[in-house]
Amino acid sequence: MSAFIPLSVPNFGAREAELAGEAITSGWVSTSGGKVTEFEASLARYLGVERAVACNAGSSALHLAAMAAGIGRGDEVIVPTLTFIAAVNPLTRYVGAEPVFIGCDDSLCIDPDGVDEFCRTRCEMRDGKLYNKATGAHVKALEVVHVFGNMADMARLTGIARRYGLVLIEDATEALGTRYTDGPFAGKYAGTIGDIGCYSFNGNKIITTGAGGAVVSNHPDWLEHAKHLSTQAKTDLLQFLHDEVGYNYRMTNVQACLGLAQLERLEGFIEHKKALYDHYVARLDGVQGLRILPFRTGDVRPNRWFFSLYLKDSGLDRDAVIEKLQARGIQTRPVWALIHEQADYPRNEAYRLDKAEDYRRHIVNLPCSTNLSLEDCERVCQAVLSL
Repeated sequence: MSAFIPLSVPNFGAREAELAGEAITSGWVSTSGGKVTEFEASLARYLGVERAVACNAGSSALHLAAMAAGIGRGDEVIVPTLTFIAAVNPLTRYVGAEPVFIGCDDSLCIDPDGVDEFCRTRCEMRDGKLYNKATGAHVKALEVVHVFGNMADMARLTGIARRYGLVLIEDATEALGTRYTDGPFAGKYAGTIGDIGCYSFNGNKIITTGAGGAVVSNHPDWLEHAKHLSTQAKTDLLQFLHDEVGYNYRMTNVQACLGLAQLERLEGFIEHKKALYDHYVARLDGVQGLRILPFRTGDVRPNRWFFSLYLKDSGLDRDAVIEKLQARGIQTRPVWALIHEQADYPRNEAYRLDKAEDYRRHIVNLPCSTNLSLEDCERVCQAVLSL
């Protein structure tokens, strides 16, 4: 049998081993050590921002963002339903806020029409703040997730956020390296356009520190607060004094070393992702009703983190395709179950869900590792076509 092809795995080499080895032999392996600060500086340079605050997970980054933005009990946050649940939990349940779920557009990102319709028809402005007419709650923030590295429609979404006085939080956990190349946001990276942005360096992301995340913001005081909260809110290191409830959210020195090496390779990873994606498009898109969903291009350079095979017009069943490819040693997965149907979220409001429900039923994510060879990519294509 041919070798197993995983969905998305880390791509480590000699440089990662070299830098991590330096941290290990130095003894600086925990949250103390200069490499964390060095990684933050390198990430900030890459993104073109003044500062980044590293932490131990993308979920931690989002939790820090929520607290830095002052989201709390009694507030509502507009969120997408088509995303991983960790994009919503930290901005709502972790801080006592409530979500309002909106479906997606054809980019798989939150639908600007749905956001605008909710704000315009279901809410009212009072004293410069948006209030939900049904619940009476202050709608404080809008979360935009750049799904699979596809840039959301930031021109429209930033306009909506400004119009209704919403804090704009960017979940760029899947979109490191995605950037605008033209238009009013030319040169801006996903995560750097709104009020605060979050990244993930989980094991399946385009670069990884094993587990890790980061926060950036155009509010320097928010970033300082996020850093303070991530280090247990200490005000006196010697006397162990703390001025608020903090968290053990800091990145470790070993993780930062991996991140430094991975950042050096990021642009190469993005180039390889494009080559893999283009091969899938050439071999599968339009064949027997199959589609490879597009990324936003023209004024955007996407990182193409995950690839979506859309089965609706092919006559193939999503779960049967996943099962049959697994039997051939090829790992795939469905897109996430919609969040408004999970945990205790069915009690929250949800709008314009048709596209999200359709994509949930008909998407299979194909192997997309940055170390996937074109030969193995072709093997995946042949296996899909044989179905």
